[in-house]
Amino acid sequence: MKILSSFFLLFLAICANGQNIAQPTKNNNIILGKAEVFHSDILSEDRTLNIYLPDGYDSNEKYPIIYLLDGSADEDFVHVAGIVQFNTIPWVNRIPKSILIGVANTNRKLNFTSQSDRENDHKWVPTSGGSSQFISFIEKELKPYIDKKFGGNKGNTIIGQSLGGLLATEILFTKPQLFNQYIIISPSLWWRDGYLLREKPLVLDQAYTTPTQIYIGVGKEGSIDGSKKHIMEKDAQLLAKKIKNGSSENVKVFFNYLPDESHTTITHQAVFNAFRFLYPKKDDAPKKEFIW
Repeated sequence: MKILSSFFLLFLAICANGQNIAQPTKNNNIILGKAEVFHSDILSEDRTLNIYLPDGYDSNEKYPIIYLLDGSADEDFVHVAGIVQFNTIPWVNRIPKSILIGVANTNRKLNFTSQSDRENDHKWVPTSGGSSQFISFIEKELKPYIDKKFGGNKGNTIIGQSLGGLLATEILFTKPQLFNQYIIISPSLWWRDGYLLREKPLVLDQAYTTPTQIYIGVGKEGSIDGSKKHIMEKDAQLLAKKIKNGSSENVKVFFNYLPDESHTTITHQAVFNAFRFLYPKKDDAPKKEFIW
């Protein structure tokens, strides 16, 4: 018991010395990150950015930047920030210290979907067609702003789940060089009857030379849009196979089927697993649920 108590006190001391590890402030509030409002001319609206800075953040240093779709405080920002923080503490040291940018939503269904004339799509998303504009916002406003604010970076990752996974896939297929790492979780590929699965994007071409890593995770989720044609896990696997069969030697894909997770529980475990793929250690042993 004395050994355990000593270890616990040591753990508290280490945490207390960390500048950005969540800890009580003078007002007894626990601070995980900070929020700021960013105006977008392209979207003609203000967007809230939730920002997590790594422990010991130094404005003179450059860090990898992780962009999180569905990044509102009441969506995925808090628990994903926790995963990032956990994986960067010294005794874990799985991923490099990174900055997390959670992009809060205003109208996610509009922003994450391309225009559809399909009747079944309109039942789920009455107003669609804003994805190209939102991608332009990321490319021309958000990323330049973040790069300028934090002095550049050492790589860009995007995380998207469900319709966010659909958008991340659209970015991969239309603007692949925006990010060098993609974490795509339970992508809603049923949108427009699976049109992205029929595309022939540049990222799969032999001439594509930008090193790009892609993690695709999915649970046992079945049909989300009510159709029998598009089963989430099957569509996700088709996407992974499509990318794997591409001609570019600079693109790597990892498919992860998690049968114990549902559409509502998949994100946390998938992000955790994605870091294992994107930042492997020599002693990592293959897991049976890891297909490739």
